[in-house]
Amino acid sequence: MAPADAVTSTVVLPDVPGLAGVYARGAGASGRLAVARRLGRAPSALPPVVYAVDGVRADASRLTEYQHLLGEPASDRLPAGFVHVLAFPVATALMARTDFPLPLAGLVHLSNRVEQRAPVLLHDALDVRAWAEGLRAHRSGTQVDLVTEVRVGPSLVWRGVSTYLARGVRLGVDGAAPDEDRDEFVPPTPTGRWRLAADTGRRYAAVSGDRNPIHLTALSAKALGFPRAIAHGMYTAARALADVGAARGDAFVWSVDFAKPVLLPGTVTVRVAHDDADGFTFAGWDARSGKPYLTGTVVPYGG
Repeated sequence: MAPADAVTSTVVLPDVPGLAGVYARGAGASGRLAVARRLGRAPSALPPVVYAVDGVRADASRLTEYQHLLGEPASDRLPAGFVHVLAFPVATALMARTDFPLPLAGLVHLSNRVEQRAPVLLHDALDVRAWAEGLRAHRSGTQVDLVTEVRVGPSLVWRGVSTYLARGVRLGVDGAAPDEDRDEFVPPTPTGRWRLAADTGRRYAAVSGDRNPIHLTALSAKALGFPRAIAHGMYTAARALADVGAARGDAFVWSVDFAKPVLLPGTVTVRVAHDDADGFTFAGWDARSGKPYLTGTVVPYGG
């Protein structure tokens, strides 16, 4: 699938940017955006660009650490979540631009949808493209889709769409269906539990490069409004995918909705089960409150 029609130019990066620098630029851009919004000069449209990095290669030791942490088997095939790790900084760099209309600081990850169209191998050279589309209203602010595609040669092997929410930001754009239309979550029969240690965020940060302070320590998380550090959403999503295991096949669609953050340390009650069709459903929730942390599906890719 091609980028949105509004995209008019490509920014070629020499390499995948480091997330620490991207977050620093994003924090500065978010501050300037807040000032511009008060003055009525803030951008209200998405930058019409694609960010591109060619020839990205996975590091074998980093892959092994990821596989051990998430419970993926030792293999030269890159898990779909690891491909996300490799490509995520490219999309994040786009959100750190000064003309991006939403502040990178404080964005809430609402959902993720990945199409794993073919196996991706350790020795493959990956060409990454990322752009933003779908700027629209949400009952709590404004949401946007960050689209990332990965090719091996001419073949599109992986495509991810991450949806983010900027709470309290109103840009006067059209909206989507309200959240109230979703079915109420009823905790199903569990198939397991994840006991997440206090250092889960730091361990995932070590293999993903995502060292956002909200995930690292209670002290750094409290400075940003959280009572304790929280688990990365893509850690919990990737752990559910790992629990599905080899039954997911070589080509599948992995979708997840995030409902609330998992405080660390913490316990997530989990169900991962084959559904009535050809795929799997998964959910993680708080056993005491019955409220969900995440829900999702893994179904065969239909082409």
